[in-house]
Amino acid sequence: MNPVVVSIHVAAVVVLVLTVLLQAGKGAGMGAAFGGSSGTVFGTRGPTTLISKITCGAAVVFMITSLSLALSQSGGGPKGSIMDDYQDAAPPPMASPAAAPEPAPAPAAEPAPGE
Repeated sequence: MNPVVVSIHVAAVVVLVLTVLLQAGKGAGMGAAFGGSSGTVFGTRGPTTLISKITCGAAVVFMITSLSLALSQSGGGPKGSIMDDYQDAAPPPMASPAAAPEPAPAPAAEPAPGE
């Protein structure tokens, strides 16, 4: 199932990127030619275009495939924390100061000549 969902996901990504890049911006309409910033000349935007419908469909497919891929990847592992393995193990033994070897005694100072 995963290779099919991944291929649909990649196709949806490509279609989504292309349709977003093909759409005209808000200021690219006739209103921008006359100095208006609203993007429309004769009122509201009007009916949705074919490219915007394709963009909406590609976005829906992208979201569905994203969720299905995320859910399929998260369901296979064991439940719990990765720290469970470390909490069950005993700590390593510490070396006590009594077990350390005794340092060698310093050599005795020799008397200075002439004393």
